[in-house]
Amino acid sequence: MTVSGHSASVTDLEVELLAEAVARHYGWDFRNYARASLRRRMLALVQEEGLANISSLQALVLHDAQAFERFRLGLTVHVTAMFRDPAYYVALRETVLPWLRTHPFVRLWVAGCASGEEAYSLAILLEEAKIYDRCRIYATDLSEAMLDVARTGIFPLAAMKGYSENYQKAKGLGDFSSYYTADATHALLRPALRRNMVFAHHSLVSDGVFNEFHMISCRNVMIYFDQTLQVRVHGLFRNSLVPRGALALGSKEALRFSPHEDDYEDWVGAQRIYRLRVGQVDTQT
Repeated sequence: MTVSGHSASVTDLEVELLAEAVARHYGWDFRNYARASLRRRMLALVQEEGLANISSLQALVLHDAQAFERFRLGLTVHVTAMFRDPAYYVALRETVLPWLRTHPFVRLWVAGCASGEEAYSLAILLEEAKIYDRCRIYATDLSEAMLDVARTGIFPLAAMKGYSENYQKAKGLGDFSSYYTADATHALLRPALRRNMVFAHHSLVSDGVFNEFHMISCRNVMIYFDQTLQVRVHGLFRNSLVPRGALALGSKEALRFSPHEDDYEDWVGAQRIYRLRVGQVDTQT
C-alpha cells in the first residue's frame, strides 16, 4: 500500500524517520516494533488524520501533543478479553496454581495488560483457588489511558455474555455474574478483585527489572516486536522470575530460536507456558 503515490522505499524511510523522531522528542521508542506492523498502523493513522503521507504525520505529531497521544494509542495494540483462550486458564488452574499454592506469598506480573481483563481473570482464578489473599498482581502497560480504564474495572455490559462463556469453558467454579454488578450499559467488576492489584506504567522497550515474580504473563504482545526487542524482553523476563517460575506467552509466540530458549522447559507446551530451569536466574538487571 502507498499513500499519494509514494513508493514503498520512500514510505519505509518515512516510517524509520518518524519512529526515530518520536523516540528523540517524546522518549517513546517504537523503533524495534515489527516493521510491517508499524508501517501498517502509521498508514492507517495517516488516513484517519486526513494527511497525504507519513512525513505529514511526523510534522503533526512533533508539534501537537494531542496528535501524538492519538499516534501513541494507534500504535499500541489493545486487543483483550476476560478468560480469552479458555484452555490457557484451564492449564493455569490445573498445573500452575497448585505450584503457586506452595508459596507463602506470590507475585504475578501481567505485562502489557491493556484495559485489565487478563489481570482480573487471574484475580478470579486466584480467588477461586483460595490463595488471592496472599498474592499480588502487578499489571503494567505502556499506555496510561489503558491503565486508567483498567483501574476502574468498568467494561461494556455487552461484553459480559462472551466473558461468561469464556469463564465457563475455563472451568470456572461459580457464576460469573457474581463477580460484577451492572446497569443498562456497563458492568462494574467487584472492587474486591482489585484489592491485591497494582496497575502501573512500564515499558518493555526501555524499563528494567522491578521485582521478582513467580509468574509472568505476556500474551500476544511480542508478536508486534522485531527480533532485537524480543530478545531484550525475554532477557528482562528471565531476570524477573524466581527459580522454577512460570512464563506464559501467547498462542502465536514461543521461546524457540530465542537466546533464552535453553533457560526454560515446557510446562504446558500446548498453551505456551514455560518454566525457568533451576539455576538459570541471572541477577543482573
